[in-house]
Amino acid sequence: MGSEAVCSVSYQGRTSAGKALLETSEIVFRGDFRLRIPFSDIEALEARDGELRVGFGGGVAVFALGRQAERWAEKVRNPRGLLDKLGVKPGMTVAVFGLDDDDFAAQLRSGVDYVDSVEGLDEADIIFYEADTAAALPALSALRSRIKPAGAIWVVSPKGKGARLRDVEVMAAAREAGLVDSKTVSFSSTHTALKLVVPRALRAV
Repeated sequence: MGSEAVCSVSYQGRTSAGKALLETSEIVFRGDFRLRIPFSDIEALEARDGELRVGFGGGVAVFALGRQAERWAEKVRNPRGLLDKLGVKPGMTVAVFGLDDDDFAAQLRSGVDYVDSVEGLDEADIIFYEADTAAALPALSALRSRIKPAGAIWVVSPKGKGARLRDVEVMAAAREAGLVDSKTVSFSSTHTALKLVVPRALRAV
């Protein structure tokens, strides 16, 4: 999950308290007004006296973040790559099941042993599985048998208003499949990813 902060934001003569989120590739604010600032649109960035000033689209939004201002500025200037956040490393065997994301697939092909299906797969270090509803979760039991003892399954699902699958539903299904949740990250502006692993006590020696 990205960083978040309860703060006030000033923009175009308005000031509002609310929640700011620093996602993988954008800053989001939800309060009396809403802002979504992709990193690619940022023209100026400055952290000073506890404020993060973000210039974009001809305007400036000022986030009163306190001690977090410098850290957020650094993360915007040097965003951590998605594969890094997901624990994908060179040489791994990574499989994708049901996830239709050409950009993500291209990133995987450039650095790992990429498999676009779990069919015939013996053991993967990581499996990415898209689940949009609870009806897709029973497949976790079969996917568990396709990962290495210390491997992981990332369940990728839509987030925000209109999402039909909740994290608690994924966690419950994971327990039934002999898995536990260990981490959540923002996969994209529209999807979140929940990491599932085999409990250490159940891993083969």
